[in-house]
Amino acid sequence: MSVPRLELRSVSKSFDQLAVLADISLSVHPGEFVSILGPSGAGKSTILQLLTGALRHDGGDILCAGAPLEANSHRFAFMPQRDALMPWRRIIDNATLGLEVQGMSRAAARERALPLFAEFGLSGFERHYPSQLSGGMRQRVALLRTVAQQRSMLLLDEPFGALDALTRTRMQRWLASMRVHHDWTVLLITHDVREAVFLSDRVYVLSPRPARISRHYDIPLPHPRPAAGDKALSAIEAEILQTLLTLEE
Repeated sequence: MSVPRLELRSVSKSFDQLAVLADISLSVHPGEFVSILGPSGAGKSTILQLLTGALRHDGGDILCAGAPLEANSHRFAFMPQRDALMPWRRIIDNATLGLEVQGMSRAAARERALPLFAEFGLSGFERHYPSQLSGGMRQRVALLRTVAQQRSMLLLDEPFGALDALTRTRMQRWLASMRVHHDWTVLLITHDVREAVFLSDRVYVLSPRPARISRHYDIPLPHPRPAAGDKALSAIEAEILQTLLTLEE
């Protein structure tokens, strides 16, 4: 098997006397879609903060392509829970913001981002403002902004959690098709068991704080997957849900 794009080995993190992560070991290989599930407050978002450099881990190792991840390496493109679009910037200028922050000129950033608009279902909305878009479209802009950075891996922090159920389902289907087409490498933080199973090749389940990897589930089912009603997917969902319920008892 290839060298993991990302590997955490016995990673720990505490805040003063509060141990949040105790022993986190996981891996994400090139082209994989991996999700992390866990009880509220277990430290799921803390893991992403370690990867983006917002926090430093206390113990263990974080490796990217086999080498230690440096705090300022910016190897990953991060999409937060909220779309974080700036209301005074047009959609095209929101889509290029990440590139501009990295030092790319606005003209060069637009040249890179514009070809993605059609594929993301946003053609014709380049000069609109965020307030003129639906919630699902705003999330596509946020993901376009993330993808345009052309990093080796996408970090997604509950990107659809604020959407209504129907829009969330549509976005999950859309992301599944885009991921297969582009062969993205993705680490997703989510509280939605069905979303994790539908999108992922592997799901890690965290224990309550201080978090450890309680279990992991390989999902050896081909993509694209049926959105609902598949017995194999439903069985995996039920097993993971039971694991989460047991952890919280």
